[in-house]
Amino acid sequence: MTTMNILYISIEGNTRAFLHQMQEFAKQQNILNPTNPLINLKEIGPQDTPAHESAPFFVFVPTYLTGGNGIDSGYTEIMTNALGEYIEDGDNAKFCIGVVGSGNRNFNEQYCLTARKYAHIFDAPFLDNYELRGTSADVERIYNVLAQNWAKVAGE
Repeated sequence: MTTMNILYISIEGNTRAFLHQMQEFAKQQNILNPTNPLINLKEIGPQDTPAHESAPFFVFVPTYLTGGNGIDSGYTEIMTNALGEYIEDGDNAKFCIGVVGSGNRNFNEQYCLTARKYAHIFDAPFLDNYELRGTSADVERIYNVLAQNWAKVAGE
């Protein structure tokens, strides 16, 4: 049995709710076929001291920005910095194998901008995105994307 690792930050609970739904979906998929990976979640908060990761992980990050329009007048990332600092600590970034973003599509070009920034900074692919708490279709789609990428890393 294999277990995918996910690091995330959840400011208003949307990311946490989405990932708990995905974790339950993974359990169901694993019951149907034991080769389907389970999910290990690790929430990172502002008070967490960075630990040294030693296994591959995916990152889920919502977008919270202030100032500018995110394109030509810049922006400042707010509220998710603890996760970025955690990944930057030590050799953690080398274990980041993909980033999934969330946000509100009403923010147009800024939608999932933080996740795209993380993907660039940590040299990991931007794998997928979902809006707010996502849907059951988002859970299934993103789980399948993660499982395919995990199989490549885990050599399965």
